[in-house]
Amino acid sequence: MAATGKTILYIEDDPASRTLVERTLRFAGYHVLLAERGLEGIDMARRLLPHLDMVLTDINLPDISGREITTMLRSDARFADIPIVALTAQAIEDQRELTAAAGITGYLTKPIDVEALPGQIEHYLSGGRDKFDTIRLNDARLRYTQEIVARLETRIRELEATNENLRRLDRMKDTFIQLTAHELRTPLTLVFGYSRLLEDHPQMRLLLAADENIQVLLTGLIEAVERMESLINEILTVSRVMTNQIDISLGPVSLLYVMERVIDSFTQPLEERHLELSCDDQGWPEKIRADAELLTLAFSHLVSNAIKYTPNDGTVTISAKTGDESVTIAICDSGIGISKEEQQHIFERFHTASDTMLHSTSKTAFGGGGLGLGLAVAKSIVQAHGGRIWVESEGLDPDRLPGSTFYVQLPLVAKPLQQNAQK
Repeated sequence: MAATGKTILYIEDDPASRTLVERTLRFAGYHVLLAERGLEGIDMARRLLPHLDMVLTDINLPDISGREITTMLRSDARFADIPIVALTAQAIEDQRELTAAAGITGYLTKPIDVEALPGQIEHYLSGGRDKFDTIRLNDARLRYTQEIVARLETRIRELEATNENLRRLDRMKDTFIQLTAHELRTPLTLVFGYSRLLEDHPQMRLLLAADENIQVLLTGLIEAVERMESLINEILTVSRVMTNQIDISLGPVSLLYVMERVIDSFTQPLEERHLELSCDDQGWPEKIRADAELLTLAFSHLVSNAIKYTPNDGTVTISAKTGDESVTIAICDSGIGISKEEQQHIFERFHTASDTMLHSTSKTAFGGGGLGLGLAVAKSIVQAHGGRIWVESEGLDPDRLPGSTFYVQLPLVAKPLQQNAQK
């Protein structure tokens, strides 16, 4: 009679075998857990300790073999005394010896004898082990080592081929994005120019003066075109930086003046959402050598991000601290915060923390959206200057509002990436 209540993990990719063995062992009083893949089975086995009594595994699995499962588990001292039994259709003696070389306890072959299986399982659970010829087992260990090395080499070559393919696709993607942005910019420039000509046309001026609705329509058209142009410029900026084609025009820059210009550009949304944005004018360097236009773009994205994730009536504070060789700018908000997991990805291209189903085209409305390029653009520009950018937040909590602080550290004299790469 089987000792009831013992836990057995069965690793098998064939549904019919899983069902038959599970039903047989459950009927015999065992608690059976199932895994379809080798790596899944290893993870489950480790989680089940110390309540796991046996591992039952097929040899041929989709990811790793039953022998490799045995080797990995036996490398953990906690599995030294746990029976690991193979249940496989491989009945050839060489396969039995290879499996024994991996550290298997017992070897059962298919087709399964449902009447004998519970007794066989109890035998191994009670300390029973299969016996193998010592000389043949030593030879099998050598063959098993060779098999492992050969499989490892094959997988490394497959990974190298896959990685090269991924790199090729990534280059194709960057090229496609860059070409698409350039192709869009040309007709968009024409649309923008024609809209301005239309706005300045004498007859249109008369219409605008006579009908406010036409003024609203034309203003909306121009704003939409400007928004599209801004997005295309973002894409081009990221593309140039990622391909080391960004041109940095170094010159004396007042960071405080740049930041004040950025803040002034958000006057309307700040008033509409009753947000308080303050900038401490202490701690800023008098001048640094950098690209004022690119830094304006970077700070605009960071301030926009702070506004976007801060609820109405919240605050955004900006400060700076200058050291001997660098200046660190902090943009702190009283918003919803950022989860620890998201903090690892928010600077990636096209990554967005918001729900895309609730996407908004506004960059300053609470929870507003975008293409997921703003922080990537800011990071690219900062790194192009030889600086670094990071974020700190206790986590995401829309109720408690822990807020987030983005830090930008810039050298007082910019060290562009191209120059760094040559050193």
